[in-house]
Amino acid sequence: MTAPPKRITDIGPPHYEKYLPPVVKRNYGQWKYHETLAPGVLCHVAESGEKLYTVRAGSPRLLSVHTIRLFADLADKHSGGYLRFTSRNNVEFLLEDPAHIEPLIQDLKAAGYPVGGTNASISNIVHTQGWVHCHSSATDASGLVKCMMDALFPYFVEEKLPAKLRIAVACCLNMCGAVHCSDIAVLGIHRKPPKIRHDVLPKVCEVPTLIASCPTGAIRPATVSGKQSVEVLEEQCMFCGNCYTVCPAMPLNDPENDGISIWVGGKVSNARSTPKFTKLAIPYLPNHPPRWPEVVNAVTNIVEVYASHARKFERMGEWIERIGWPRFFQLTGIEFTRYHLDDFKNAGMTYARSAHLRF
Repeated sequence: MTAPPKRITDIGPPHYEKYLPPVVKRNYGQWKYHETLAPGVLCHVAESGEKLYTVRAGSPRLLSVHTIRLFADLADKHSGGYLRFTSRNNVEFLLEDPAHIEPLIQDLKAAGYPVGGTNASISNIVHTQGWVHCHSSATDASGLVKCMMDALFPYFVEEKLPAKLRIAVACCLNMCGAVHCSDIAVLGIHRKPPKIRHDVLPKVCEVPTLIASCPTGAIRPATVSGKQSVEVLEEQCMFCGNCYTVCPAMPLNDPENDGISIWVGGKVSNARSTPKFTKLAIPYLPNHPPRWPEVVNAVTNIVEVYASHARKFERMGEWIERIGWPRFFQLTGIEFTRYHLDDFKNAGMTYARSAHLRF
């Protein structure tokens, strides 16, 4: 009895193996080691002796069709058409011929895309949607990232930090970025509850659905001017914007009160110490586009202090744990405020609870 023929469907993405470079297919799972040839340039050596070279360049998270075509043309010219995007929005070209490395770097630089972001450097900043796409953002993402990377550019193209440094930006506390586990996190914050447009709400919103959308139960039914509406209990509101998602008559954005907070010490890696969540460093900075000077200066200051005082291979959180938080605030000149006290009623869940032991 023969097996039934395979059904061909277009459900789901194609299998990743279809797009692997031939050298990767031939040596899949059999790579011995890799070495750094220059900032942003790595050589991967397989057990067979074959070599694969990767050239990493920084790119915007939001790419135009023009930029994608540029990268595709460079890949066709230098790497046999093979490239990949990293989780932090870098673009990596995968080359078999080392003779193409320098010409590729020159073409990237001529187009305005720097090469770097490997090892003890700042990789490209991962960020969320910002004002471009998101209705609940408290700040912009793309513009803020551009301003920070303008200031931190030397740390991308050179490997002169104690260890790798990951920066992330989330434009509101819903955090669709990696800000909770990056060395430095820039988080947009709302500080006022939604403004209720009582004249519009009964016409465009379903009140039961709106009430059910609030994760903390802060929205209650109310009658305003004889019409069914809602009220918000400010002490229970956590400014998530979920109500605005289901009801456009509950806008949360506030140019006067929205701002930015800075968090430090997170990481995903379990090398040398357990993974860590970020902790608050600066509770509030004003939103001053288009260059956000207060935020750029604060992040640059933290990076420079870390670069001057941390030991080799020591991540941001590991450095802070070694010297202690009082010393961190002293070195960076950051003011300690009441907002740094963890008064959450379940604060015990944020304490160290790992079975990881060090001797």
